[in-house]
Amino acid sequence: MNLDIEQLPAACDVLVVGAGPAGSAAAQLLARGGLDVVLVDQHTFPRDKACGDGLIPDAHEALRRLGVLDAVMGEAQPARFVRCVGPRGGRIDVPAMLAVLPRRRLDEIVCRAAAAAGARMFAPLRFIQPLEDGDAVVGARLQHGEFTRELRARWVVLATGAVPQALLAAGMALRHTPSGVALRGYVKHEALAAPLDALEVVWHRALAPGYGWIFPCPGGVFNIGVGTLDRPSREPGGEPNLRRVFDDFTRLHAPARELLAGGTLLGPLKGAPLRCTLEGARLSRPGLLVTGEAAGSTYSFTGEGIGKALETGIHAAQALLAGARQGDAAVRADYEARLLALKPRFDLYAQANRANRHPWLADLVIWRARRSARLLQRLAGVLDETRNPGDLFTARGLLRLFTE
Repeated sequence: MNLDIEQLPAACDVLVVGAGPAGSAAAQLLARGGLDVVLVDQHTFPRDKACGDGLIPDAHEALRRLGVLDAVMGEAQPARFVRCVGPRGGRIDVPAMLAVLPRRRLDEIVCRAAAAAGARMFAPLRFIQPLEDGDAVVGARLQHGEFTRELRARWVVLATGAVPQALLAAGMALRHTPSGVALRGYVKHEALAAPLDALEVVWHRALAPGYGWIFPCPGGVFNIGVGTLDRPSREPGGEPNLRRVFDDFTRLHAPARELLAGGTLLGPLKGAPLRCTLEGARLSRPGLLVTGEAAGSTYSFTGEGIGKALETGIHAAQALLAGARQGDAAVRADYEARLLALKPRFDLYAQANRANRHPWLADLVIWRARRSARLLQRLAGVLDETRNPGDLFTARGLLRLFTE
């Protein structure tokens, strides 16, 4: 899958930078559409990626559209519920179509599908800066070890994730700092595979403005972590202290405590920045589109980003294929319209982020959902994006809790 760097061509139709979910999704559809696609990444695949690894319904749908859902589900750990746990210990199981597969394997499956469709994958290659002709991007300068290579392209798609260096180099960054941060580790504890069979999400004052999670992976392994979807918790020195938040989580939440005490930590804890709410970057400039988490494709309430990254990558490919004969302006207008159409949904999830800032709200919703089948159905609708999550935490929404 990783071709020899010496085979890197001098030119192509589309250069996709970043082979995560968004980049690989775009590369597959573009190659399937008959374009000459080069896909590059700064890491050789397979590679690890700090993430919660959860696949909720939107990710299932995107993977189905890419023709890889069966391959993913053949390896993933399926689950039927998100178990929401409030600060006072109340809990509710919200039904949904769910699965967990570590990103090391998920991203390899999606990337291989792009290569099978005809995209040529080269790694490791790091994006240094765009090649420009006036204001238009006409390719990229890429680095491999001590050497740089130039590749000219009709279009460049930046799918470089939450780290802003590529956005800054391309003149696309509107915000340098992340929207949030997360820290996760993998713990093997086969004895807990049966009791911890749901995607568990935990709110507590010590974890605000975020939450902790325990997600069951295949083989008796668990993804355990904490994330803040707002300004990170900080020490007096000003640096995010997610390790302290992680330690609080494993001290306060009994299943997390049991998991760490009796299980085996597989490697070090790893952190990652998050870019949320389709904010923080320009979406396009002549010759260039920004997609995936580089464009802010993560939901700020749930921290879910895999499905939305895939969806934005699909939109980038569709805009390029639809506008290939109409020119740059048509492609950019189409792509930006597609993402702007998603923005209201992202804003609703940003409103729901109140529950991460004020965990007592999660307690209230969980308490009522245990007594109301209609409210439980609304929570399930939030997971499959048929219901508005922001309504749960407005003044009007809180009043409705007592009438359902």
